[in-house]
Amino acid sequence: MWCCTSSLVYLRRSIRLRLCSRRGRSRLPLWIRETWAYMRLLLQSLYFNSLTDSDVVFDCVFEPVFLTVDYITRWFGTVFVCLVVILTSSVVVIAYAILLPLVLNTYSPAWIVWHLCYGHWNLIMIAFHYYKAAKTSPGYPPTEKNDRPFVAVCKKCIIPKPARTHHCGICNRCILKMDHHCPWLNNCIGHFNHRYFFSFCLFMTLGCVYCSISGRNLFLDAYHALERFKHTDLEKPGIPVTGMGPLIGLLPSGQTIYQTPAPPYTFRDKMIHKSIVYMWVLTSTVGVALGALTVWHAVLISRGETCIERHINKKETNRLAKLGKVYKNPFNYSGLNNWKIFLGVEKRSHWVTRVLLPSGHSPHGDGLTWDTFPVHKDVIPV
Repeated sequence: MWCCTSSLVYLRRSIRLRLCSRRGRSRLPLWIRETWAYMRLLLQSLYFNSLTDSDVVFDCVFEPVFLTVDYITRWFGTVFVCLVVILTSSVVVIAYAILLPLVLNTYSPAWIVWHLCYGHWNLIMIAFHYYKAAKTSPGYPPTEKNDRPFVAVCKKCIIPKPARTHHCGICNRCILKMDHHCPWLNNCIGHFNHRYFFSFCLFMTLGCVYCSISGRNLFLDAYHALERFKHTDLEKPGIPVTGMGPLIGLLPSGQTIYQTPAPPYTFRDKMIHKSIVYMWVLTSTVGVALGALTVWHAVLISRGETCIERHINKKETNRLAKLGKVYKNPFNYSGLNNWKIFLGVEKRSHWVTRVLLPSGHSPHGDGLTWDTFPVHKDVIPV
């Protein structure tokens, strides 16, 4: 047994010596290894600090891409706003010029009153909230020295950032309770215009669903009529007459083609049907897309989160879960309280005057300080 053990030890030493000798012969020259080590150290010194993680490295690498996207979005903001105004105005023009006369001639008085009241109320709510969301400042932290509490210092603005404040690369400044930058408004969504943005999405979705449902039968009739017009246009405008036709007097003297009658529709009829199809397709598409966005924001509001805080809270939840702890959102005041604070509802009548009617009231709080870890009671008793 002792002989076997000593033989194995000798064999292992000999193999190790051979590998080391081969590795030594395959080494690069000393000056190349020193240069490579210096370059690695120089590269690490550019981004290394105690807070370095994968997110910091990712931001540094893709910073040129982010700057390019921010510049393009900033430039196209006015284009997107004009596009929203043009598309919405086109639907309104079609509704007044084509659909309203049909409603007045075919519907009962009760349905006429319903469509007139609901349609105009919905239109007013859409126009009011879109204008307020685009023109209202989202809120900015103070730039002068003050005693307000803050949680960090913005590395781009070099000013203190209160809780829930984030930097917008497109607006190039910090935004209070920033949710996101909306190119369709050409404005950031923050503390002071978040309610206007959500209300616009909600009422625009309701308006699109209303047009899609109420105009379904008109869309089907217009679509089938356009199909009939298409088949009619494919027919030849004339049929040549040969043989005995000219001899028996089918055509006047000198004419060899029998002219078919004019189509049973006018250019105006065709444009009316195309307008109805255009309106139904547009409102149905926007209703589905914007409806999904509205539902997502409603879920975030129920949780007391913004779009940015959703990612931050998810990351913190995963980090603390690995440590055996549970993360709690400090700005979640429970579902109903979150909606009261978001909508500014302070008494029962505000559900009508501030939610169902146009209202320019200010949001709850100043966006600089927030109550955290609330107790289980109504923050705004109603």
